[in-house]
Amino acid sequence: MPTTLATSLPAPGVEAVQHSERLIEIIRSEIRSQGGWIPFARYMELALYAPGLGYYTAGAQKFGEAGDFITAPELSPLFGRTLARQVVEIMAGSAPHILELGAGSGKLAADMLAELEQLGHLPDSYCILEVSADLRARQQALIGQCLPHLLDRVHWLDALPASISGAIVANEVLDALPVHLVRWQDSAITEIGVSIGEHGFIRQERAISDASLLQAAQQINVPDNYVSEICLAARGMINSLAGRLTQGAMLFIDYGFGAREFYHPQRATGTLMCHYRHRAHDDPFFLPGLQDITAHVNFTDIAEAGIDAGLELLGYTNQAFFLINNGIAELLSDTSPENLVAYLPLSAQLQKLTSPAEMGELFKVIALGKSSATPLSGFARGDLSRLL
Repeated sequence: MPTTLATSLPAPGVEAVQHSERLIEIIRSEIRSQGGWIPFARYMELALYAPGLGYYTAGAQKFGEAGDFITAPELSPLFGRTLARQVVEIMAGSAPHILELGAGSGKLAADMLAELEQLGHLPDSYCILEVSADLRARQQALIGQCLPHLLDRVHWLDALPASISGAIVANEVLDALPVHLVRWQDSAITEIGVSIGEHGFIRQERAISDASLLQAAQQINVPDNYVSEICLAARGMINSLAGRLTQGAMLFIDYGFGAREFYHPQRATGTLMCHYRHRAHDDPFFLPGLQDITAHVNFTDIAEAGIDAGLELLGYTNQAFFLINNGIAELLSDTSPENLVAYLPLSAQLQKLTSPAEMGELFKVIALGKSSATPLSGFARGDLSRLL
């Protein structure tokens, strides 16, 4: 653990340190069992999802002011309410069912369900695929508290259903999928993995043995001595969803770029980022299990994976255009400006969601669908498909 980083971030409690140390030992055991080296994607998978100890599977507060970062649903109810209006269109062209992937605290589900009820378009079912037992319990508690009369419509899943018709929603899910780290140097391509050093985990490079990863890396044109991420897990997720979607559309909302910007010459060290107590840094080995590890999304990869799997690209734009197209300003106007106590916070929240300097430009929305003839309002203006 770098001394400067450890001293610049809030100190964890004794129990938190012990928690991290238990996860560290599990990762060390995995590295030893694999001959002293594992791909970074496997390290990231264990750090985030190891049963009971990974960042997303343990019980620490993650979202909101008391956690490590704030997502759009935590920031404002306007986000879920606006997204619900897009979901109405998707369900109208398919079936009245919603599947949310990785529902976080449950705030997005609660806000969407409340708005759908207000609009008279409640789904027959709202399914949540959640790998974390802790988050699942928090989601159940929140929805039960806010919308107890709708709790019987909400179902928690351990795996994807065999077939899906309706709307699939995933907010900040793709950025939390494990990524492979790759270096392009001197006409060679190597994979950066994790080994055990004298003072903890270290990065170590090896020749790429995974044929799918090598093929993907060979198709990327970057300058010499360039490090970046390739997310094979995202392609796998899109393939799995495409195989099950019979009719409807899936919406992915996340921060990222098209491939040309993702692999821009000036982004030579990649996009990997860690979040701990609302501080961002770039050391994935700092307190495993206590911090989030993310990478920006390559939306060109997502679009191509969808098209290859038989899906249609229904739209791609930034979060600002998507929310404005779906009427977020009209939702704000429901609150009188004369009611300063209610109006001013909502106005500030809308600004953060849509401003280019906040979430409006960096966050993108992509829609992939099947047998869905209805154009989606969220992409009526501000189409960015040319950037994929």
